[in-house]
Amino acid sequence: MLYFLINFTYNSNKMFFMFNIFFSTLISISSNSWLGCWIGLEINLLSFIPLISNVNNLLSSEASLKYFLIQSISSINFLFIILMMMYSLKIYNMNNFIILLNLTLLMKMGSVPFHFWFPNIIEGLSWMNCFIIMTWQKIVPMILLSYCFNFNFLIFIVIMNAMIGAIGGINQTSIRKILSFSSINNLSWMIMSIMISENLWMIYFIIYSFITFMLCFIFFIYNFFYLNQFFFFNLKMIIKLNLFINFLSLGGLPPFLGFFPKWMVINFLINNNLMFINFILIMMSLIMLFFYIRMTYSSLMMNYSKLKWLKMKNKQNYNFWMNFYLSFSLLGLPISTLFFF
Repeated sequence: MLYFLINFTYNSNKMFFMFNIFFSTLISISSNSWLGCWIGLEINLLSFIPLISNVNNLLSSEASLKYFLIQSISSINFLFIILMMMYSLKIYNMNNFIILLNLTLLMKMGSVPFHFWFPNIIEGLSWMNCFIIMTWQKIVPMILLSYCFNFNFLIFIVIMNAMIGAIGGINQTSIRKILSFSSINNLSWMIMSIMISENLWMIYFIIYSFITFMLCFIFFIYNFFYLNQFFFFNLKMIIKLNLFINFLSLGGLPPFLGFFPKWMVINFLINNNLMFINFILIMMSLIMLFFYIRMTYSSLMMNYSKLKWLKMKNKQNYNFWMNFYLSFSLLGLPISTLFFF
Protein backbone atom coordinates (compact mmCIF):
# COMPACT_ATOMS: atom_id res chain seq x y z
CA MET A 1 0.00 0.00 0.00
CA LEU A 2 2.91 2.35 0.70
CA TYR A 3 4.06 1.91 -2.90
CA PHE A 4 0.58 2.89 -4.06
CA LEU A 5 0.80 6.16 -2.11
CA ILE A 6 4.50 6.88 -2.63
CA ASN A 7 4.17 6.34 -6.39
CA PHE A 8 1.60 9.13 -6.44
CA THR A 9 3.18 11.55 -3.94
CA TYR A 10 6.88 11.06 -4.76
CA ASN A 11 6.81 14.13 -6.98
CA SER A 12 6.99 17.29 -4.85
CA ASN A 13 4.63 19.13 -7.21
CA LYS A 14 1.98 16.46 -6.75
CA MET A 15 2.43 16.61 -2.97
CA PHE A 16 1.90 20.40 -3.12
CA PHE A 17 -1.32 20.05 -5.12
CA MET A 18 -2.53 17.27 -2.83
CA PHE A 19 -2.12 19.60 0.17
CA ASN A 20 -3.98 22.30 -1.77
CA ILE A 21 -6.88 19.90 -2.40
CA PHE A 22 -6.98 19.03 1.30
CA PHE A 23 -6.93 22.63 2.53
CA SER A 24 -9.37 23.89 -0.13
CA THR A 25 -11.85 21.31 1.16
CA LEU A 26 -11.37 22.61 4.69
CA ILE A 27 -11.85 26.19 3.45
CA SER A 28 -15.16 25.34 1.78
CA ILE A 29 -16.70 23.30 4.59
CA SER A 30 -15.60 25.73 7.33
CA SER A 31 -16.57 28.95 5.56
CA ASN A 32 -19.46 30.98 6.95
CA SER A 33 -20.38 32.55 3.59
CA TRP A 34 -21.25 31.22 0.14
CA LEU A 35 -18.46 33.26 -1.45
CA GLY A 36 -15.92 31.56 0.82
CA CYS A 37 -17.30 28.19 -0.26
CA TRP A 38 -16.94 29.23 -3.90
CA ILE A 39 -13.30 30.26 -3.35
CA GLY A 40 -12.55 26.86 -1.80
CA LEU A 41 -14.18 25.12 -4.78
CA GLU A 42 -12.04 27.12 -7.21
CA ILE A 43 -8.82 26.31 -5.36
CA ASN A 44 -9.84 22.65 -5.35
CA LEU A 45 -10.45 22.71 -9.10
CA LEU A 46 -7.15 24.41 -9.94
CA SER A 47 -5.27 21.98 -7.67
CA PHE A 48 -6.80 18.81 -9.13
CA ILE A 49 -6.16 19.69 -12.80
CA PRO A 50 -2.32 19.28 -12.56
CA LEU A 51 -2.79 15.91 -10.88
CA ILE A 52 -4.89 14.65 -13.81
CA SER A 53 -2.90 16.05 -16.72
CA ASN A 54 -0.04 14.02 -18.14
CA VAL A 55 1.84 15.02 -21.29
CA ASN A 56 2.61 11.37 -22.06
CA ASN A 57 -1.03 10.30 -21.98
CA LEU A 58 -3.54 11.83 -24.39
CA LEU A 59 -6.51 10.39 -22.47
CA SER A 60 -5.48 12.11 -19.24
CA SER A 61 -4.89 15.42 -21.06
CA GLU A 62 -8.36 15.18 -22.60
CA ALA A 63 -9.84 14.25 -19.21
CA SER A 64 -8.19 17.25 -17.53
CA LEU A 65 -9.60 19.61 -20.17
CA LYS A 66 -13.10 18.14 -19.89
CA TYR A 67 -12.94 18.29 -16.08
CA PHE A 68 -11.85 21.93 -16.18
CA LEU A 69 -14.68 22.91 -18.53
CA ILE A 70 -17.39 21.10 -16.55
CA GLN A 71 -16.23 22.34 -13.16
CA SER A 72 -15.68 25.92 -14.34
CA ILE A 73 -19.20 26.05 -15.85
CA SER A 74 -20.72 24.76 -12.61
CA SER A 75 -18.61 27.22 -10.58
CA ILE A 76 -19.79 30.14 -12.72
CA ASN A 77 -23.40 29.07 -12.28
CA PHE A 78 -22.84 28.60 -8.54
CA LEU A 79 -21.39 32.11 -8.20
CA PHE A 80 -24.18 33.63 -10.29
CA ILE A 81 -26.90 31.94 -8.24
CA ILE A 82 -25.47 32.92 -4.85
CA LEU A 83 -25.14 36.55 -6.03
CA MET A 84 -28.75 36.46 -7.21
CA MET A 85 -29.81 35.02 -3.86
CA MET A 86 -28.04 37.84 -2.04
CA TYR A 87 -29.54 40.49 -4.32
CA SER A 88 -33.14 39.27 -4.38
CA LEU A 89 -33.43 37.84 -0.89
CA LYS A 90 -36.70 39.65 -0.11
CA ILE A 91 -38.16 39.95 -3.59
CA TYR A 92 -38.52 36.54 -5.22
CA ASN A 93 -39.46 33.05 -4.14
CA MET A 94 -36.32 31.42 -2.79
CA ASN A 95 -37.36 27.84 -3.64
CA ASN A 96 -36.45 28.38 -7.30
CA PHE A 97 -32.98 29.60 -6.35
CA ILE A 98 -32.52 26.64 -4.00
CA ILE A 99 -33.25 24.18 -6.82
CA LEU A 100 -30.81 26.00 -9.12
CA LEU A 101 -28.18 25.96 -6.37
CA ASN A 102 -28.73 22.23 -5.88
CA LEU A 103 -28.33 21.66 -9.62
CA THR A 104 -24.91 23.33 -9.71
CA LEU A 105 -23.71 21.20 -6.78
CA LEU A 106 -25.09 18.05 -8.42
CA MET A 107 -23.17 18.98 -11.57
CA LYS A 108 -19.98 19.28 -9.57
CA MET A 109 -20.28 15.82 -8.02
CA GLY A 110 -21.29 14.08 -11.27
CA SER A 111 -24.87 13.36 -10.33
CA VAL A 112 -27.92 12.93 -12.56
CA PRO A 113 -28.87 14.81 -14.76
CA PHE A 114 -25.27 15.98 -15.30
CA HIS A 115 -23.63 12.56 -15.05
CA PHE A 116 -22.45 12.19 -18.67
CA TRP A 117 -19.02 13.74 -18.03
CA PHE A 118 -18.23 11.50 -15.07
CA PRO A 119 -17.59 8.08 -16.75
CA ASN A 120 -15.82 9.71 -19.71
CA ILE A 121 -13.37 11.58 -17.51
CA ILE A 122 -12.71 8.59 -15.23
CA GLU A 123 -11.81 6.50 -18.30
CA GLY A 124 -8.70 8.67 -18.81
CA LEU A 125 -7.48 8.72 -15.20
CA SER A 126 -5.06 6.61 -13.22
CA TRP A 127 -6.41 4.50 -10.36
CA MET A 128 -5.27 6.97 -7.69
CA ASN A 129 -6.99 9.85 -9.49
CA CYS A 130 -10.08 7.68 -9.93
CA PHE A 131 -10.16 7.12 -6.19
CA ILE A 132 -9.85 10.87 -5.51
CA ILE A 133 -12.58 11.92 -7.96
CA MET A 134 -14.98 9.21 -6.71
CA THR A 135 -14.51 10.01 -3.02
CA TRP A 136 -12.69 13.17 -1.91
CA GLN A 137 -14.03 15.45 -4.66
CA LYS A 138 -17.60 14.72 -3.53
CA ILE A 139 -17.09 15.98 0.04
CA VAL A 140 -17.52 19.72 -0.56
CA PRO A 141 -20.59 19.52 -2.87
CA MET A 142 -22.28 17.09 -0.45
CA ILE A 143 -21.63 19.32 2.57
CA LEU A 144 -22.86 22.42 0.70
CA LEU A 145 -25.91 20.48 -0.46
CA SER A 146 -26.80 19.71 3.16
CA TYR A 147 -26.89 23.44 3.99
CA CYS A 148 -29.72 24.29 1.62
CA PHE A 149 -31.82 21.79 -0.36
CA ASN A 150 -35.29 21.14 -1.71
CA PHE A 151 -36.47 17.81 -0.29
CA ASN A 152 -38.89 16.79 -3.05
CA PHE A 153 -36.40 17.69 -5.77
CA LEU A 154 -33.61 15.67 -4.14
CA ILE A 155 -35.92 12.66 -3.74
CA PHE A 156 -36.38 12.68 -7.52
CA ILE A 157 -32.59 12.99 -7.99
CA VAL A 158 -32.01 10.05 -5.60
CA ILE A 159 -34.36 7.82 -7.63
CA MET A 160 -32.76 8.82 -10.94
CA ASN A 161 -29.21 8.31 -9.59
CA ALA A 162 -30.08 4.82 -8.37
CA MET A 163 -31.66 3.81 -11.67
CA ILE A 164 -29.10 5.29 -14.06
CA GLY A 165 -26.14 4.12 -11.95
CA ALA A 166 -27.46 0.55 -12.00
CA ILE A 167 -28.63 0.36 -15.61
CA GLY A 168 -25.68 2.27 -17.09
CA GLY A 169 -23.08 -0.13 -15.74
CA ILE A 170 -24.57 -3.31 -17.19
CA ASN A 171 -23.21 -3.03 -20.75
CA GLN A 172 -19.77 -1.64 -19.83
CA THR A 173 -16.50 -3.51 -20.39
CA SER A 174 -14.18 -0.98 -18.74
CA ILE A 175 -13.67 -1.48 -14.99
CA ARG A 176 -13.21 2.26 -14.48
CA LYS A 177 -16.56 3.01 -16.12
CA ILE A 178 -18.25 0.28 -14.07
CA LEU A 179 -16.88 1.84 -10.87
CA SER A 180 -17.99 5.29 -12.07
CA PHE A 181 -21.59 4.09 -12.55
CA SER A 182 -21.27 2.36 -9.17
CA SER A 183 -20.27 5.74 -7.73
CA ILE A 184 -23.38 7.32 -9.29
CA ASN A 185 -25.54 4.61 -7.71
CA ASN A 186 -23.89 5.03 -4.30
CA LEU A 187 -24.36 8.79 -4.67
CA SER A 188 -28.11 8.22 -4.39
CA TRP A 189 -27.57 6.52 -1.01
CA MET A 190 -25.22 9.31 0.10
CA ILE A 191 -27.67 12.06 -0.85
CA MET A 192 -30.42 10.19 0.99
CA SER A 193 -28.20 9.77 4.05
CA ILE A 194 -27.12 13.42 4.16
CA MET A 195 -30.79 14.48 4.06
CA ILE A 196 -31.29 12.28 7.12
CA SER A 197 -28.20 13.15 9.15
CA GLU A 198 -24.65 14.37 8.57
CA ASN A 199 -23.35 11.71 10.96
CA LEU A 200 -25.04 8.98 8.92
CA TRP A 201 -23.55 10.46 5.74
CA MET A 202 -20.11 10.49 7.35
CA ILE A 203 -20.38 6.80 8.27
CA TYR A 204 -21.56 5.91 4.76
CA PHE A 205 -18.87 8.02 3.08
CA ILE A 206 -16.00 6.60 5.17
CA ILE A 207 -17.04 2.99 4.55
CA TYR A 208 -17.64 3.62 0.84
CA SER A 209 -14.25 5.36 0.52
CA PHE A 210 -12.47 2.50 2.26
CA ILE A 211 -14.04 -0.16 0.02
CA THR A 212 -13.32 1.91 -3.10
CA PHE A 213 -9.71 2.32 -1.99
CA MET A 214 -9.38 -1.46 -1.59
CA LEU A 215 -10.62 -2.07 -5.13
CA CYS A 216 -8.51 0.69 -6.69
CA PHE A 217 -5.49 -0.62 -4.79
CA ILE A 218 -5.96 -4.16 -6.16
CA PHE A 219 -6.56 -2.94 -9.72
CA PHE A 220 -3.51 -0.67 -9.47
CA ILE A 221 -1.27 -3.57 -8.43
CA TYR A 222 -2.39 -5.93 -11.20
CA ASN A 223 -2.88 -3.30 -13.94
CA PHE A 224 -6.57 -4.14 -14.34
CA PHE A 225 -8.58 -1.89 -16.65
CA TYR A 226 -10.96 -4.12 -18.64
CA LEU A 227 -13.24 -7.07 -17.98
CA ASN A 228 -11.41 -9.50 -20.28
CA GLN A 229 -8.40 -9.29 -17.97
CA PHE A 230 -10.41 -11.24 -15.38
CA PHE A 231 -10.29 -14.26 -17.70
CA PHE A 232 -6.53 -14.51 -17.09
CA PHE A 233 -6.64 -13.67 -13.41
CA ASN A 234 -5.26 -17.01 -12.22
CA LEU A 235 -3.49 -15.99 -9.01
CA LYS A 236 -3.85 -16.95 -5.36
CA MET A 237 -7.35 -17.83 -4.18
CA ILE A 238 -7.09 -15.44 -1.23
CA ILE A 239 -6.71 -12.51 -3.66
CA LYS A 240 -9.67 -13.68 -5.74
CA LEU A 241 -11.72 -14.09 -2.58
CA ASN A 242 -10.67 -10.63 -1.39
CA LEU A 243 -11.76 -9.06 -4.67
CA PHE A 244 -15.05 -10.98 -4.67
CA ILE A 245 -15.93 -10.03 -1.07
CA ASN A 246 -15.03 -6.38 -1.61
CA PHE A 247 -17.33 -6.22 -4.63
CA LEU A 248 -20.15 -7.79 -2.63
CA SER A 249 -19.46 -5.33 0.18
CA LEU A 250 -19.58 -2.41 -2.27
CA GLY A 251 -22.91 -3.69 -3.55
CA GLY A 252 -24.29 -3.77 -0.01
CA LEU A 253 -24.82 -7.49 0.44
CA PRO A 254 -25.21 -8.61 4.08
CA PRO A 255 -23.33 -9.51 6.22
CA PHE A 256 -20.43 -7.52 4.73
CA LEU A 257 -19.28 -4.08 5.81
CA GLY A 258 -20.92 -2.16 2.94
CA PHE A 259 -24.38 -3.29 4.08
CA PHE A 260 -24.05 -1.57 7.47
CA PRO A 261 -24.63 2.09 6.36
CA LYS A 262 -27.26 1.00 3.82
CA TRP A 263 -29.10 -0.81 6.60
CA MET A 264 -29.28 2.43 8.59
CA VAL A 265 -30.70 4.31 5.59
CA ILE A 266 -33.23 1.50 4.93
CA ASN A 267 -34.25 1.55 8.59
CA PHE A 268 -34.92 5.31 8.47
CA LEU A 269 -36.93 5.04 5.24
CA ILE A 270 -39.08 2.26 6.73
CA ASN A 271 -39.74 4.30 9.90
CA ASN A 272 -40.79 7.32 7.81
CA ASN A 273 -43.06 5.38 5.42
CA LEU A 274 -40.89 6.07 2.35
CA MET A 275 -41.32 2.53 1.08
CA PHE A 276 -41.32 3.40 -2.63
CA ILE A 277 -37.85 4.99 -2.45
CA ASN A 278 -36.69 2.10 -0.31
CA PHE A 279 -37.89 -0.42 -2.90
CA ILE A 280 -36.13 1.37 -5.77
CA LEU A 281 -32.83 1.69 -3.89
CA ILE A 282 -32.83 -2.00 -2.92
CA MET A 283 -33.79 -3.21 -6.41
CA MET A 284 -31.11 -1.11 -8.06
CA SER A 285 -28.54 -2.44 -5.58
CA LEU A 286 -29.48 -5.96 -6.72
CA ILE A 287 -28.71 -4.97 -10.32
CA MET A 288 -25.35 -3.61 -9.14
CA LEU A 289 -24.63 -6.94 -7.43
CA PHE A 290 -25.44 -8.73 -10.69
CA PHE A 291 -22.63 -7.14 -12.65
CA TYR A 292 -20.24 -7.21 -9.69
CA ILE A 293 -20.70 -11.00 -9.55
CA ARG A 294 -20.38 -11.18 -13.34
CA MET A 295 -16.98 -9.47 -13.09
CA THR A 296 -15.54 -11.92 -10.57
CA TYR A 297 -17.30 -15.12 -11.68
CA SER A 298 -14.82 -15.85 -14.47
CA SER A 299 -11.79 -15.64 -12.20
CA LEU A 300 -13.37 -17.58 -9.31
CA MET A 301 -15.29 -20.40 -10.98
CA MET A 302 -13.23 -21.11 -14.09
CA ASN A 303 -9.69 -22.36 -14.47
CA TYR A 304 -7.50 -20.66 -17.04
CA SER A 305 -3.83 -20.96 -17.89
CA LYS A 306 -1.56 -18.58 -16.05
CA LEU A 307 0.09 -16.17 -18.47
CA LYS A 308 3.70 -15.17 -17.98
CA TRP A 309 3.17 -11.57 -19.04
CA LEU A 310 0.67 -10.88 -16.23
CA LYS A 311 2.95 -8.84 -13.98
CA MET A 312 2.45 -6.80 -10.85
CA LYS A 313 3.65 -3.24 -10.39
CA ASN A 314 6.62 -4.45 -8.34
CA LYS A 315 7.76 -7.55 -6.50
CA GLN A 316 6.66 -6.57 -3.03
CA ASN A 317 4.58 -8.93 -0.96
CA TYR A 318 1.01 -7.66 -0.66
CA ASN A 319 -0.43 -10.67 1.16
CA PHE A 320 -0.62 -8.81 4.48
CA TRP A 321 -2.68 -5.96 2.99
CA MET A 322 -4.91 -8.36 1.09
CA ASN A 323 -5.67 -10.33 4.25
CA PHE A 324 -6.20 -7.11 6.21
CA TYR A 325 -8.73 -5.78 3.69
CA LEU A 326 -10.48 -9.13 3.57
CA SER A 327 -10.82 -9.30 7.37
CA PHE A 328 -12.01 -5.66 7.50
CA SER A 329 -14.73 -6.27 4.90
CA LEU A 330 -16.03 -9.18 6.99
CA LEU A 331 -16.62 -6.91 10.01
CA GLY A 332 -20.09 -5.89 8.79
CA LEU A 333 -21.99 -8.51 10.79
CA PRO A 334 -20.43 -7.87 14.24
CA ILE A 335 -20.60 -4.07 13.75
CA SER A 336 -24.25 -4.14 12.68
CA THR A 337 -25.12 -6.53 15.52
CA LEU A 338 -23.40 -4.23 18.00
CA PHE A 339 -25.27 -1.13 16.80
CA PHE A 340 -28.75 -2.54 16.24
CA PHE A 341 -29.14 -5.05 19.01
